[in-house]
Amino acid sequence: MARIVIADDDADIRELVVFKLRHAGHEVLPVADGTAAVEACVASVPDLVILDVMMPGMSGLEAARALRGDPTTSAVPIIMLTARAQESDIEQGLEAGADDYVVKPFSPRELAQRVAAVLGEDS
Repeated sequence: MARIVIADDDADIRELVVFKLRHAGHEVLPVADGTAAVEACVASVPDLVILDVMMPGMSGLEAARALRGDPTTSAVPIIMLTARAQESDIEQGLEAGADDYVVKPFSPRELAQRVAAVLGEDS
């Protein structure tokens, strides 16, 4: 069981991801923006962070950079989960520190498989 923080300003997406990952046996902390994600990760380092790119206040890209820049959270894997699907968007996400990039709309099963892969688990 992994501890996972999911940051997305869309409550429906958060609920879907939380449901799928809890069903897979993970402990999931949902938050609505990048600032809350960084604060949650620094307070209690998770095994994985899932970030939407476009959120009010601190974006997912800014949150990823902040997590990578903090020695406490620099090694935590990050998956970007976003509607931004251009090649340049994906490059920006990876350059910001993401380990994987999932484009919305997404399959909950695919996301669970990618989470397992990033965590080094059998899916």
